[in-house]
Amino acid sequence: MLNTRLLPSLIVMIAIVVASNILVQYPFTPFGLGDILTWGAFSYPFSFLVTDLTNRWFGPLRTRLVVIAGFAVAVALSAWLSEPRIALASGLAFLSAQLLDVTVFNRLRASRSWWAAPLASSSIGSALDTTIFFSVAFAGSGLPWTTWALGDFSVKILVAGVSLIPYARLMNWVKPYAPVRA
Repeated sequence: MLNTRLLPSLIVMIAIVVASNILVQYPFTPFGLGDILTWGAFSYPFSFLVTDLTNRWFGPLRTRLVVIAGFAVAVALSAWLSEPRIALASGLAFLSAQLLDVTVFNRLRASRSWWAAPLASSSIGSALDTTIFFSVAFAGSGLPWTTWALGDFSVKILVAGVSLIPYARLMNWVKPYAPVRA
C-alpha cells in the first residue's frame, strides 16, 4: 500500500511524465538550428529529481513503489492523451531508467559528496531513458529522432547539474532515510 506521505512525489511524478509525453511530440527549434530537441526535453529530467529526493527521504523500497505506481498511472494517461507508441516507449524507458536511478542513488548515497548520488544516478538513468525512449518511440518514423535523442540527452545532463541546486535546498527538510541494520 502506498503511504500518504508519498502522494506528493507520486502526483508530481505523474504530472511530469504525462506533460513530457505530450510535449515530446512537438519539436523545439532554437535559433533556427533545426530539429535538435523536443519540448519534452525540458520537463522530463525533473522526474529524476523527484526520484532522488523520494529515495533520500523514504528509501529505495518506497521509492520503487512511487516509480511503479507513477508508471502505471502515467502510461494509462499518456495512452489516452498522446500516441500509443509514445506511451509504450515512455513506459519502458521510464520504468527501466527510474529503477536504475533508485539503485545507483542508493549505492552512492553514503558518498562523502552530497552531490555524487543525485548527479550520477540521474546521468546514468538519463542515458538509459533516452536510448530506450527515442528508439522505441521514433525508430522507422522518418523523424529526426537521433538528433532529438542527442539534444534530449544533452538537456537531461544539463538539468541533472542544475537540479543539484533544488536538491541541496530540499534534501535536509526531512530526516534522511536510514536503513535498519539487522
